[in-house]
Amino acid sequence: MLTPLQAETMLTLQAQMNAKVNPDWINAAYPYLRAVVVEGAEAMEHHGWKWWKKQECDLAQLQMELVDIWHFTLSHMLLQHRGDQAKALADLLAPDFTASIRFDGTDYVVAELDLIGKMELNIGLATARRISLPLFDALLQDCGMEWKDLYCQYVGKNVLNFFRQDNGYKQGTYRKLWSGREDNEHLVEIMGTLNSEDANFQHQLYANLKDRYTRSD
Repeated sequence: MLTPLQAETMLTLQAQMNAKVNPDWINAAYPYLRAVVVEGAEAMEHHGWKWWKKQECDLAQLQMELVDIWHFTLSHMLLQHRGDQAKALADLLAPDFTASIRFDGTDYVVAELDLIGKMELNIGLATARRISLPLFDALLQDCGMEWKDLYCQYVGKNVLNFFRQDNGYKQGTYRKLWSGREDNEHLVEIMGTLNSEDANFQHQLYANLKDRYTRSD
């Protein structure tokens, strides 16, 4: 799982992002888990779920969708405690790692589900306004990620989200497609060229994104 410092950092960054989108985000009480439903469906598209056609799994983009899901999961946890980061941190550091999850009258053994099955269950829980950290942990493993990987990618996506807001995302003037590719794809490529353990990692990411966006057609 996450270290206390990593978990605290994530919650702080998420609260800052939510406040940037809307300073009154706590009273606005947005349905963050609705976004988890949509992001989960997008994740399945990147994995490939259609049995009637050949599909290739785009693992990098699938991982990024998990990071998006994590953003909204953290927001939901914060909102449950009216923005109290200490209480959200306690929940984040003390998950109940049970072998099964009961949903809609059925007990689902997480270890017996494939990745698509786990994602469907996560979507179902989100639709019912519930989360499961053990289920998310299993999804990370299926996508070849550890919690430290999630932390690095989360910081990267957080930078992208701030960049989007700084460049007109809320006003509808931001261009998500640069030079024929989505900004998520540019982010993955840039992260591969930088050292995530560098103290300036966050600022280097932002500077690289800004440079590419400025020069793009």
